[in-house]
Amino acid sequence: MSEHTIILDKKQIAHKLKRIAYQIYETNIDESEVVIAGIESNGYLVAKKLKPLVESISPIKVTLCKVTIDKREPTKPVKTSLEASDYAGKSLLLVDDVLHSGTTLIYGVKHFLNVPLKQFKTAVLVDRNHKKYPVKADFKGISLSTSLSENVQVIFEKNKDRAVLE
Repeated sequence: MSEHTIILDKKQIAHKLKRIAYQIYETNIDESEVVIAGIESNGYLVAKKLKPLVESISPIKVTLCKVTIDKREPTKPVKTSLEASDYAGKSLLLVDDVLHSGTTLIYGVKHFLNVPLKQFKTAVLVDRNHKKYPVKADFKGISLSTSLSENVQVIFEKNKDRAVLE
C-alpha cells in the first residue's frame, strides 16, 4: 500500500469550507440567490456542504446544480441538473474538490459561458498549482505545490473527511 500524507483533516476541511462560505457571502452581498454548481462527484459533495454554510451566515438562498463532465473526454457535452434558464442572469459558483491541471474546471467554465450570468466565480478545496489551462480558483481552501507524480485526493466518508497526498 502506498503512503498517504493527510493534508487536510475533517476539522480543517470544515474550517476551509466555512471560510469559502464567507467569501461567497461577501462577493454576493447584494444577491438574494446564488447557484452553486458542483462538478460530479466530489465537487458536488463540496457544493452540498457549502449550501447550509452559506445559508446559515446569510439571507442568500442557495440553489444546487450538479455538473457532469466526462473527465476522460472533457470535450463531450457537459450536463447540468438545472436548465440554463434556471441559472441565467444569476450569480453562479462552479465548485470542484481539487484543481489539478485545470481541464475539468475550464470545460465547466466553457459550458457556463454560453449563458449570460450576473457573476461567475470558481472555488476548489485544494489548488495543486499544475495548470495546463489558464484557469484559476477565485476561492480556494488550500494551495499546494506538489510534484506532477503526486496525487491529491479528497475523501468524503462519514466523520472521516480528509484530503490526502499520495
